[in-house]
Amino acid sequence: MAVVAPSSSSQGSPGSGRAEPRLQPAPDYGTLGPGSDVARAQAAGSGSTSRRGPFLAFIIGVCLAIVVVKAGHAHGTWSRFTNIFFAPHETAATAGRVPQDARQLDRLSPQKQAETLLELAVSRSDGASHEISSRVNRWQGKLEWNSQIATLTTAALSSNDSRVRESGIEVELAAYGLGKNSASLNYVLKTAESPDHARKVWALWALGLIANRGVETERVVQVLAAHLKDSDEDSRRWAVEGLALTGASEAIPALLRTMHSDSSPPVRERAACALAESGMFTQEQRLAAVPQLINYTDDPSLDAQSHAWAFQALGDITHERLPNDPAAWRSWYEKQVVSAQ
Repeated sequence: MAVVAPSSSSQGSPGSGRAEPRLQPAPDYGTLGPGSDVARAQAAGSGSTSRRGPFLAFIIGVCLAIVVVKAGHAHGTWSRFTNIFFAPHETAATAGRVPQDARQLDRLSPQKQAETLLELAVSRSDGASHEISSRVNRWQGKLEWNSQIATLTTAALSSNDSRVRESGIEVELAAYGLGKNSASLNYVLKTAESPDHARKVWALWALGLIANRGVETERVVQVLAAHLKDSDEDSRRWAVEGLALTGASEAIPALLRTMHSDSSPPVRERAACALAESGMFTQEQRLAAVPQLINYTDDPSLDAQSHAWAFQALGDITHERLPNDPAAWRSWYEKQVVSAQ
């Protein structure tokens, strides 16, 4: 399932000369189990009790449909791009790579370069992610956020290939007009304190994007962790999403605390998803959360749904399909992890 990242106001980002996008796609690896609050809200169509309400539930479904359709047409899309880049006698089967001659890409506008390369990256074409990283700085101030970029960044950030996720972040930052520098970070930090709710939650998401690219990551994690104490559910939820995007080990304890203690079930679920599979954490980082997740499976202070989310997260991280039995998971951890150390 895909969700939309929060919107900002119409005030442009620094140096962009353009209005910031109203609604942006964000990665979401679905919900943790059939009893999920988000799943129930989507099934009801308008059952969400948060301020996002039915509009967000509608957008969630639309974005999911777009991603599925895009995935289903990956071969056809690649064939179209092959016609652009390769001679008529070359086929998609023999040309599963980006063009070796950079001049072929240079003939396209920056917007089309970004769209083309990101779609190729999503379809796992050799060299596409490398081309994005080598060109993205030249795209600053030259990209516009449109439905194509929105769809592609959703698909990229939902990939199980970390290089493709990184490509999605690079293109999203460029389309936002945000550089990987202190000036952009300070702008977004200031926006995160805005009394305008939409601008604030957009900034919480954008902070995660910038931190993932190595701009004062530790500072950003501290700021986002502080927003986990905000009074409104939306801000805490998007602070969770931002922390997941940072990919920083320092974010793991904050997400574990949120999963355990936040007053909102949807926020607790999003923290569990962040630990399990969404965001930018490595497998090693996710495994570090396993001991505490096992403790959560029978923590008497947690409800049955939270226990279920802990079991689901354990399965997603380890790819083990053990019964929902705390003793079974503790035994597995002792044998497979502790004994191997």
